[in-house]
Amino acid sequence: MPIDAAKALAAEPRSGEISWIPKDVQLYHLGIGAGVPATDPDELRYTLESRLHVLPSFATVAGAGSPGVISGLSMPGVDVDLARVLHGGQRLEIHRPLPAQGRATATGRIAAVYDKGKAAVLVMRTEVADADGPLWTNDAQIFVRGEGGWGGDRGPSTRLDPPAGDPDKVVERAVREDQALLYRLSGDYNPLHADPEFAERAGFERPILHGLCTYGITLKAVVDTLLDGDVTRMRSYATRFAGVVYPGENLRIRMWRQDDTTLRVAVNAVERDDAPVLADTIVEHC
Repeated sequence: MPIDAAKALAAEPRSGEISWIPKDVQLYHLGIGAGVPATDPDELRYTLESRLHVLPSFATVAGAGSPGVISGLSMPGVDVDLARVLHGGQRLEIHRPLPAQGRATATGRIAAVYDKGKAAVLVMRTEVADADGPLWTNDAQIFVRGEGGWGGDRGPSTRLDPPAGDPDKVVERAVREDQALLYRLSGDYNPLHADPEFAERAGFERPILHGLCTYGITLKAVVDTLLDGDVTRMRSYATRFAGVVYPGENLRIRMWRQDDTTLRVAVNAVERDDAPVLADTIVEHC
């Protein structure tokens, strides 16, 4: 069996030093669509080094995203075809506001392996700390088609009841034709997002946008509209990747205030009859 759950869970964590500078933050922000309009003061917070704020989802690519989804697929006990791999979900917990420049230690391990029958789900956990203590914890759920069925733990359900009532805010965000090509420069070079032949082999009509790009686009919309533009207010952000996004499409982002510290979010592809893109999405904030 390509996935040996016991071996993967018992493997020693992998640690490495990561670092980033303001240019890396700016490139990430541009990769998720920041900077439009280019002279808007609210956008300059994401693009101009003299007033740079760091959107917390930058944590998913800081240090070129390593260790991350791709490195998780090279852990002991894991041997899978990259064309069968999809990013199933993501949870990010922020322990302190992210600096625009930093150096830290990232420690990654397989935290769980679930048997979903027709697929396996690997939970790749990355914990990052600098000299002052923990910075963030990332959990990436890696969905591997065709690798389930060994009788293992199915794991918890991530499905939530839909938010009640009308959303408090609805915005639309355009995805550029070259959005994936720009976003991948932050470190995720999976050919699924750039190579038409590889995308076809994986079962898609053309390259798809990175799920984490949609993840960042969505968080920016939430911060800009319901969190007063204050990137330091986010505490955690979890989502399930419910469908794909093709570059050139438009995203409809609906947001609900569930209580004083919790927001529910849903994201759909406008041109495909509001096909779900992000679901079961929760942003915890202060």
